[in-house]
Amino acid sequence: MDQMLLLPPNMREWLPEGHLALFVSDVVDALDLSALLKRVAKDETRGGAAYHPLMLVKVLIYGYCVGIPSSRRIERATFEDVAFRVLSGDQHPDHDTIADFRRRVLPELCALFVQVLAMCQKAGLVKLGHVALDGTKVKANASKHKAMSYERMLRAEKRLQEEVKKLMADAERADAEEDARFGKGKRGDELPDELARRQSRLEKIQQAKAALEQEARDKAAKVAAEAQRKNEERKGKPGRKHKVPNVDDAKPEGTAQKNFTDPESRIMLDGASKSFEQAYNAQAAVDSHCQVIVAAEVTQNPNDKHELVAMLEVVQVDAGALPACASADSGYFSEAAINEASDLGVELYVPPDRHKHNEPLPRPKGETDTAANRMRDKLRSEEGHDVYRMRKAIVEPVFGQIKQARGFRRFSLRGLDRVRAEWKLVCMAHNVLKLFRNAPAGYRPCIA
Repeated sequence: MDQMLLLPPNMREWLPEGHLALFVSDVVDALDLSALLKRVAKDETRGGAAYHPLMLVKVLIYGYCVGIPSSRRIERATFEDVAFRVLSGDQHPDHDTIADFRRRVLPELCALFVQVLAMCQKAGLVKLGHVALDGTKVKANASKHKAMSYERMLRAEKRLQEEVKKLMADAERADAEEDARFGKGKRGDELPDELARRQSRLEKIQQAKAALEQEARDKAAKVAAEAQRKNEERKGKPGRKHKVPNVDDAKPEGTAQKNFTDPESRIMLDGASKSFEQAYNAQAAVDSHCQVIVAAEVTQNPNDKHELVAMLEVVQVDAGALPACASADSGYFSEAAINEASDLGVELYVPPDRHKHNEPLPRPKGETDTAANRMRDKLRSEEGHDVYRMRKAIVEPVFGQIKQARGFRRFSLRGLDRVRAEWKLVCMAHNVLKLFRNAPAGYRPCIA
């Protein structure tokens, strides 16, 4: 242990040939980071010399690749882990620096997802023949016990207003008594701790209540606009008109909830654990050839009913083309979604009904010429069955690799925009690993 050694002067030689950290370094060197560097240069107009952003990007991406997204764990790893030490150039940025850098350049980091996907395409890892869609619930950086329903908010607001009013009256009475005893001169504008706590909680509840009420009005406005559109189309035709709701009268349901820590997260049922969690619905479209993620999004919707067309459109934007066929579970099925997605020219395999693995699909029922029955017929055919049965083997292992192998079960950031960017970062790391393990021999990372 005490033997003096001379380490190789080239830090790349500290790691064996073909190590993941060296591959990540080569990938980042090949990326176009001009937008990120421009953002950093704009922000850093004063102070001492900063850590090079290229080094911080390499350390962050490698951290997500090996399941270490925490800034504190990355800081510790730059001392204890040879791979992190090589990527950081034997520098040791503290966790505040790493976290602040990630927060500042998050949109630019998120945009790198498309560049890495282009690398996977150039290496022949993406065919866009069969793409499987699925969603998984990822916990928000918030406790579900910090959420409150609209009905409880109304009761709590009334109770806290009464308590604050009483405490204010007590404070005024105490001030009056002290003025009578000692004369005027005491400032008297300091809030007692008890009053400050109640006042702060009342403000949080009022903000959350206002947000729920605004969401209810926005939803009512959409319903009203759709009803008016349908009434215009039916103008002069017989039949009852659609009722147009009054937007100003819209109120949230009593059970509608808002979380105080991350107001944009939602209570969702996690299908794996069968428990309700404060979470986001993370979506991924996965190519069948090498399980490369070709589209990644996050939604606040607890189910996947409205995500089929949206995800296919993201695939077209990110991968440059639509897949030949797409499969998804029954949670994605709706007549409207199937008809709209079919218009895009994608062959769809989305069952209308839930059924157990290897269980025969139900026969068409009711009217035969419906999207649901046409889909049932397709999936009962030998070809349709063979295509759909591959769905689980394509997309579900990806979530297993992300959540179990790399331990990503909770977002580090809060707010929908930041969570979306972090999910893109997670999926980009997944694609870097696919490139590392599946690229042809002698492959050198490049985009163009």
